Amino acid sequence: MPFRYSRLTDEQFRRIHSASLEILERIGVRVDLPEAIALLKRAGARVEDGLVKVPPPLVEKALQTAPKQVTLYNRHGEPALALEGERCFFGPGSDCLNIIDHRTGERRKPLMQDVVEGVILCDALPNIDFVMSMFLPTDVDQTVADTYQAEAMLAHTTKPVILVSYGASGLRNAVEMAEIVVGSAEALRARPMLTCYINVVSGAVHNQESLEKLLYLAGKGLPSIYIPGSNAGVTSPISMPGAVALDMAGGLLGLVLSQLKREGAPYLLSAMDPAALDMRTFVSPYAYAERGIIRSVSQRYGLPTFSLSGCSDSKVVDQQAAAEAALTMMAEVLMGGNIVHDLGYLESGLTFSFAQLAICDQIASWVKAFFSPVEVNDETLALNVIAEVGPGGQYLKHKHTRAHFRQHWYPDLFERGNYADWDQKGSLTLGERAAARVQKILVEHHPEPLSDDVKAGLRQIVERAAAQAAKISNL
Repeated sequence: MPFRYSRLTDEQFRRIHSASLEILERIGVRVDLPEAIALLKRAGARVEDGLVKVPPPLVEKALQTAPKQVTLYNRHGEPALALEGERCFFGPGSDCLNIIDHRTGERRKPLMQDVVEGVILCDALPNIDFVMSMFLPTDVDQTVADTYQAEAMLAHTTKPVILVSYGASGLRNAVEMAEIVVGSAEALRARPMLTCYINVVSGAVHNQESLEKLLYLAGKGLPSIYIPGSNAGVTSPISMPGAVALDMAGGLLGLVLSQLKREGAPYLLSAMDPAALDMRTFVSPYAYAERGIIRSVSQRYGLPTFSLSGCSDSKVVDQQAAAEAALTMMAEVLMGGNIVHDLGYLESGLTFSFAQLAICDQIASWVKAFFSPVEVNDETLALNVIAEVGPGGQYLKHKHTRAHFRQHWYPDLFERGNYADWDQKGSLTLGERAAARVQKILVEHHPEPLSDDVKAGLRQIVERAAAQAAKISNL
């Protein structure tokens, strides 16, 4: 299937790809894990002046052995996200430092209850395809908050889960929990319901914690999302082709390592462009227009990708927030991103809003309807109906209308009534309607529960992690 849109010509792609290979082979990258260095050296890489230099054949082989299609499953082992080609799946992000409380409008620090409510909301929203933790809860031990988050996600949704762990121990805890949920390590490997978004310092610097998580997942045959993320102008060149070449070099290094650890290990490549630092404000924006360049590179490799949209640099749920969410989501679908996260983000990734996530769910519904296939056949052309009604006739009462009107897209959050209807309902803005919808879901929606035995197993892992953290803090 051809790509819908690319920002690069074939020649521009070749130049960026060649630059990434040159970074890996001639300039080199820092790899801060002995196991990773050993894997690379055995495969033919060189270590010079503390930098690892990777020859192009290692990259070419890894691109051949990594699977071109990766599937994430739901709790019941049913395929949920078939990550390939242009198929797009939407979900929230993780680790926001603040929440805009939909009940009060207050911007405050998040709690574990916010994580739980966010997961319940994601479970209910029909166009949210996977779940992430959304927040950094402040009312639990910060060193093991990722384990608490994993418990909440596994317990309160059946949808696939994308983790962010603070270290390898948190990831191991989460995988152990998932194995309890699905029944065994073998069951999880065969039908993975979770993966981990691994943040890497940059394309040039691969830190120990990120490498440990990558090799752990590859060793278990579980999907990994290895994303070197830079700020253009700070940790990568200000020019987007150079920034993309450096970030992609890091993504290709992660790919090589995953395949050296376990050939055929599922791997998701970055489609997240390096955001250029706003030199007027020194803010790293999220809803930037210079997007899609790295996706135009990664799409040609044929691997599943991880990108972002549905986010805004606005501080509140307002017109800017809705506009930037819609623009970025449409751009990602046009580019064919696979896993598209960060729906609901405000304040350049510092704040999350449930109301904004509900708005993004409605935007996702609109976008999916826009890109749905059009059926052109005798029934939809309706020539017999046109002849029957005749010129000047009306179709409102015709059986053809009754048979087909439900096939059109109808909003359940966007306003489409007349002014009198809207006024009678309270003259609510989109943000107010979204907040009301969120509250209704949280009152009425009850996710499918885990069994008591499984819940007890998850809680035991959380308590073990908390006890270990407390013991370390008392030393």
